[in-house]
Amino acid sequence: MIELSELWFILVAVLFIGFFFLEGFDFGVGMATRTLATNDLERRMLINTIGPFWDANEVWLLTAGGAIFAAFPHWYATMFSGYYIPLVFVLLALIGRGVAFEFRGKEKAQQWKNSWDWVIFFGSVLPPFLFGVLFTSILRGMPIDADMNIYAGFTDYVNIYSVVGGITVTLFCYLHGLMFVTLKTVGDIRERARKQGQKLIYAVLAVLVLFVGLSYFETDLFTVRAGVTIPLIGLIVIAYSSVIFLLARKRDALSFTMSGLGIMMTVGLLFVALFPRVMISSITSANDLTVYTAASGDYSLKVMTIVAVTLLPFVIGYQIWSYYVFRKRVNGKDMIY
Repeated sequence: MIELSELWFILVAVLFIGFFFLEGFDFGVGMATRTLATNDLERRMLINTIGPFWDANEVWLLTAGGAIFAAFPHWYATMFSGYYIPLVFVLLALIGRGVAFEFRGKEKAQQWKNSWDWVIFFGSVLPPFLFGVLFTSILRGMPIDADMNIYAGFTDYVNIYSVVGGITVTLFCYLHGLMFVTLKTVGDIRERARKQGQKLIYAVLAVLVLFVGLSYFETDLFTVRAGVTIPLIGLIVIAYSSVIFLLARKRDALSFTMSGLGIMMTVGLLFVALFPRVMISSITSANDLTVYTAASGDYSLKVMTIVAVTLLPFVIGYQIWSYYVFRKRVNGKDMIY
């Protein structure tokens, strides 16, 4: 029978999978405001495509952080103290991005809007890149001592593997955002998003292959549960490869689905490769944090499980309802500035 600590590890994984699937296209659309849109009207159109959703999508990240704090306090303490600086930058980027969405339309001056547009762009690039660096460095292993403290130098955080991981996640999100634009807009900008996606997918596949190759040398991804991780890697490659053919046939919904599945399987791959560990020590495996050594007591986990089972259906139901209500495309008319 599955233990509660294992159940909560699965729930944390699901929360991060949901976050990267939903917030992934938010980040991608934010990047597209500078790389796809050619004028202020198109930038406003892109922002409006995610306007009803972006703040609710970020709740998945907050919930994941809260779940780690309550279910795995030692994991929370080690990770959030060891990654304090990058997580602060993630927080500042998300705050700035949210403020920019609201403030860019408060003045008509172009310089005012342009300044906030750059905040949106960098606030959309930094979080996926830093999360990619964070999770790949966790998978590679960090210098964690017997007291569960990280004593890391610059190269433990920033190295070829972690940078490639950050770029990979960023490109995944950008492609996912372009696919979302094809679903939510009409006219010329939709066509340009599709064409840009057709070019970008080759860069995505190239960096994915590079990341997988580096993972073979830098991690135990191919030795821990190889019966699951290797087929998952194959499915990820297939999902992104299929986008090439789907975009050529203008199957926008399926293209978005495949890019989303690629992100979801990639995040799932990370958690499969980690289990039962939650933090890997590069010093010795005896210092690894696991779902058993990092978890809260059984009583706390039982109470949390009851609360989660009670409230989660309402949260998911509300989010599904909001996507249904705002399902129409943005056409540039009758927009809120």
